[in-house]
Amino acid sequence: MVTYKDSGVNIEEGYESVKLIKNHAARTMIPGVLNGLGSFAGMFELGQYKNPVIVSGTDGVGTKLEIAFKMKKYDTVGIDCVAMCVNDILCHGAKPIFFLDYIACGKLDAKVAADLVKGVSEGCVQSGCALIGGETAEMPGFYPEGEYDIAGFAVGVVEKDKIIDGSKIEEDNVLIGITSSGPHSNGYSLIRKLIPDINKDFGGKKIGEALLTPTKIYVKPILELLQKFDIKGMAHVTGGGFYENIPRMFKDDFTAVIDKNSFEVPEILKYIMSLGVEEKHMFNTYNMGIGFVLCVDKKDVEDVIAELGKMGEKAYKIGYVKKGEKEVCLK
Repeated sequence: MVTYKDSGVNIEEGYESVKLIKNHAARTMIPGVLNGLGSFAGMFELGQYKNPVIVSGTDGVGTKLEIAFKMKKYDTVGIDCVAMCVNDILCHGAKPIFFLDYIACGKLDAKVAADLVKGVSEGCVQSGCALIGGETAEMPGFYPEGEYDIAGFAVGVVEKDKIIDGSKIEEDNVLIGITSSGPHSNGYSLIRKLIPDINKDFGGKKIGEALLTPTKIYVKPILELLQKFDIKGMAHVTGGGFYENIPRMFKDDFTAVIDKNSFEVPEILKYIMSLGVEEKHMFNTYNMGIGFVLCVDKKDVEDVIAELGKMGEKAYKIGYVKKGEKEVCLK
C-alpha cells in the first residue's frame, strides 16, 4: 500500500509539530482572541474603537536563515519575522493585534519547527500581539532537506484620526533615531559573501552568534510615546537603509538631513564595512545602528529622548527636515 509518507511527507511528524507549536502560541493570547489554534481561521474581536482602520504588513527573514541553519540555532529568527512586520505597521501608529506565520521545508522536523515558532511567539509577546494561526508546509523535492523558510504577516489597528501619515511634518522638524540591535534582518546576502566562516571569533564568541542577534521590536516604547507626544512621522530602517526608508515617512517634498556622526555604529557593522563596503553603500543597505526614526517638533526633542531613556531605549538627535526632494542628505 502506498502512503503519503512514501512521497516524503510525514503526517505524524506534522501532528507532533502542531502539538509543540500550540504550547508556544498559548503564551501570546491576549484579550480579543476568540478561538485557539486548530480552527480553519483565527478570529479576533476589535473591541471598543470609534472608527478603526486595519493596518497590515508582511515580510520574511531572508537569507539570515542560512546562518541559523549552519549554527543549528532556530529559536531567534522567528523574532525577526515578527519584528519585520510589526515595526512596519507601527510606522502608521497602529497597534499590532495578531500575527500569522508560514513555515515551509523539505522534510519536517517537529523540534525545529517548534523552535521557529518559539521565536515567533516571543516576538508576539514582545509586541503585545497574538499568534492566532499559521501554516507549516512540508514540500519534499522543492526545498532541500534541513532548510526552512519562514514568513508572516501582522495585522494592527489604529483610530482613523490617529493615523500617522507624515501630513503634519514641517520644515525644521527634528529626526530622532532609536538604536538597533545590529543588522537586524537586512543585507545578509552580502554578509554571507563577506563572512563565509561563521565560526570565526568576534568579541569572544562566534561571529555567527552575533549575526543571529534578533531584530529589535519597537512596538511597546513607541505606543507609549504616542500617548504623550505629537509624533509627526516614523520610519522603520529596514532593507534599503537610510536612503530608502527615512523618506517614506514624508508625504510632501522634504529632505532628511542626517548627521552621520551623531550616533554610534555597532561593532558588527563597522566590521562589515572594514571588509571593503563603501560608506554610502552601507547606509543604503544597513540601519547603521539606527533601527527606527521619529520626526518631532523641536520643542519635544529632549523630552522624547529622555522618555525613551526611561524605557531603556538609547536614542539620538540625528538630523532635521528641510524642503527639497524626498531623499536623504548625509553630513
